[in-house]
Amino acid sequence: MIALQALSKDFGATRAVNALTATIEPGQVTGFLGPNGAGKSTTMRMILGLDAPSSGQALVNSVPYAQLRYPLHVVGAHISGTAGHPGHTPRTFLKALAQSNRIPASRVDEVLAEVGLQSVAAKRIGGFSLGMRQRLGIAAALLGDPEILVLDEPMNGLDAEGIGWIRQLMRTRADCGGTVFVSSHLMSEVQQVADQLILVGRGELIAQAPTGELIRQFTQQVITVRSPQLAALAGLLRQPGIELNAAGDRLEVLGMPLENIGALAFAHGIELHELSVAHGSLENAYNQLTHDTVEYSAELAGGAGSK
Repeated sequence: MIALQALSKDFGATRAVNALTATIEPGQVTGFLGPNGAGKSTTMRMILGLDAPSSGQALVNSVPYAQLRYPLHVVGAHISGTAGHPGHTPRTFLKALAQSNRIPASRVDEVLAEVGLQSVAAKRIGGFSLGMRQRLGIAAALLGDPEILVLDEPMNGLDAEGIGWIRQLMRTRADCGGTVFVSSHLMSEVQQVADQLILVGRGELIAQAPTGELIRQFTQQVITVRSPQLAALAGLLRQPGIELNAAGDRLEVLGMPLENIGALAFAHGIELHELSVAHGSLENAYNQLTHDTVEYSAELAGGAGSK
């Protein structure tokens, strides 16, 4: 388990993280989301002892990371897009890590196979693509078979197969009781794998909630209706608090439950050819929650300008 207790970090006059309190529990994948400059990477660095907090603390299994005798056995982390010196090979890089943490050398080939790099284990890291470096960084995180994984943008540079692989890896680890803490800008991928979400903006906590609950709370369900009597149905649906949008031969309805629309159509003898619901997305909920915390906002065509 990871516990953030009133965690703050200042860089000169700039406060990157402000009194952040949150708990990352075992047995689930926790997504860590926020706009650029929100303090995500700084928070992860403080968890791993790479940056010292200005105040508060980050605890790993109730102690600071620096107090872990052999940290790779407890926490596996990958927080940048590169891993290893360009002149090293994956095997020499991982063997050095294994030796420093009293991990059997046999574990090196096991993790290389797990991340799909066994065929390039003797090649220089300097010639690797970003995706291959990501896989090597994840291999290093897995080396000690840790109970906790901390991954910063692990899907960057991976192809579709690689993204599916890392998603399954995180899911399996959590289902086996591990703690997985992952940041990513790929909302659709986070929505598929994260059980819990922590959203931050300008260094402060915006929300911590189960993924499904957050999406339901901060997005609206859109009901799609098709009917040969669409105009008649639209007339019945024009009520206070109901929003209607024509979309070709369909009608999109916001503000009324699907069951109520079906009951209304049945009561008035209106034939329905489609009555379906599109649930909100994590991206929509994220945009709504972080709208006022983005560091930079691009002007949209025809818009009033950046915020």
